[in-house]
Amino acid sequence: MIATLASTPQPAPKLVPPVAALPVLQIAGLSISLPAGADRTLAVDRASLSVLPGQTLCVVGESGSGKSMIANAVMGLLPRPHVAPVAGQILFEGIDLLTLTEPQMRELRGRRIGMVFQEPMTALNPVMRIGEQIGEMFDAHADALGAISAAEKRQRIIAALTDVGLPDPELTIDSYPFRLSGGQRQRVMIACALVLEPLLLICDEPTTALDVTTQAQILALVRELQRRRGTAVLFITHDFGVVSEIADQVVVMQTGQVVESGPARHVLDSPQHAYTRKLIAAIPDGKAQRSAPIDEELRVLQVQDLCKTYRSGNGLFKRGRSVQAAKDISFELRRGQTLGLVGESGSGKSSVGRCLVGLAPFDSGRILFKGRNLSQGAAFRREAAGKIQMVFQDPYASLNPRHQVGAAIAGGPIAQGVGKSEAMARTLELLKLVGLGADAAQRYPHEFSGGQRQRIAIARALAMQPELLVADEPVSALDVSVQAQVLELFAQVREQFQLAMVFITHDLRVAGQMCDHIAVMQRGEVVECGETHKVLSNPQHAYTRKLIEAVPRLAAPPHHLTMAVA
Repeated sequence: MIATLASTPQPAPKLVPPVAALPVLQIAGLSISLPAGADRTLAVDRASLSVLPGQTLCVVGESGSGKSMIANAVMGLLPRPHVAPVAGQILFEGIDLLTLTEPQMRELRGRRIGMVFQEPMTALNPVMRIGEQIGEMFDAHADALGAISAAEKRQRIIAALTDVGLPDPELTIDSYPFRLSGGQRQRVMIACALVLEPLLLICDEPTTALDVTTQAQILALVRELQRRRGTAVLFITHDFGVVSEIADQVVVMQTGQVVESGPARHVLDSPQHAYTRKLIAAIPDGKAQRSAPIDEELRVLQVQDLCKTYRSGNGLFKRGRSVQAAKDISFELRRGQTLGLVGESGSGKSSVGRCLVGLAPFDSGRILFKGRNLSQGAAFRREAAGKIQMVFQDPYASLNPRHQVGAAIAGGPIAQGVGKSEAMARTLELLKLVGLGADAAQRYPHEFSGGQRQRIAIARALAMQPELLVADEPVSALDVSVQAQVLELFAQVREQFQLAMVFITHDLRVAGQMCDHIAVMQRGEVVECGETHKVLSNPQHAYTRKLIEAVPRLAAPPHHLTMAVA
């Protein structure tokens, strides 16, 4: 008989050693329905899995495979009644979560089951300080936790921020989310999930958009949590490199069904299902291509001693802060070349990219486009005349949800004086080029997957017939198979249009595959620059070696650096 949750808070049971333990979470035959008109009837189709104390189960699959649906079902966060469980059980410590009321689920969320979401900026309240948001965890479970003084609560929050490696937690606790980088915001979300020491931690793509060193730290943090507390972890990811680093067990999902499961090393070393083999084969191998000789006369971009500093907080009673995002940055780029800007979150690489396209003013230095010194502000945009375009990390945020895709792509050329019929003809041609049919022009951004929206963003940039393309983390949030397709598309358009590209990424595997040259940035400075195969095979700077060593690999890495070179 299935146990039910008592209405009064119960003390946490003492954990038994994982060897003899029953599963903390056991899902049996779970099916989750989708609303009418969806591409299939069930988001999850008879899925089964279990997670033991102290173990990590990785659920792997492409976007739309149903892995995040399982996580939301465990947390009771499905958008009922349109999406709801229709069969099966979700047993947490013997309790069927599908039989609980919403007040009973609230007792479990945060205190017994914690969750880390993929996008921290949408999960954090932008008008609340970090400490206030984490403090809500204590307030929500005050009956179970007992009386906690404000001073004790603050100390526990600071300790949680310290545990996840945030610098200066005493300052962070009083900061707003927009003051933090993406990686720092994700650490805040992890601190929020861990502050009450839950028995089960669900991580839904928590490292997808993080740089490799931050990702390595987060994975190490999860392992340490398990070692100290016996925590069970359900880890959702599309990166088999992450799976190799952290998983004890693996479940592979495709279109709602579990197609393969088993011990991590067995699945990684001897995948039985064709879909599993496809996902593993799609991982960038980091093999650097040697640069082909390029005509010196085809110089497109020259950046000379570029400096950019962000200043904030100046006031009568508060000392201002300044962060130097770019310090004396210099490089040049020729037609058909790709330069990779690589570094951790906060290294300044995205700030350099925004300066290159005129979205952020710079303090000093020069940006020369085809030999002409570009001004700043509106003059920059007039002088560049659309020939410098940017592809952003989040295509959904950069596309107007009220505009049809065709209008979004054709809008730029029309604004530059191209006739509507010619602009639409160009739009349809580009949609075909990026692998979308002409009918996509009449649809809205929300009707596409993440990978398809990124293809639309590429088409929109190409519609201006640019000579320089700046791509800011364009594949960091995509699953590996879609990422491989988008990278192939970038390579195709670079060759077809002979574009010069600045490719901003934190993933050295992607940089190795895409870029002729790499510039490694740390705290606003370029610490190493050179041809990709030379930088990856023989890095000179300690920071470059640190980045390479942090890249997740399918096999255990050797003691010394091993980055394959073509």
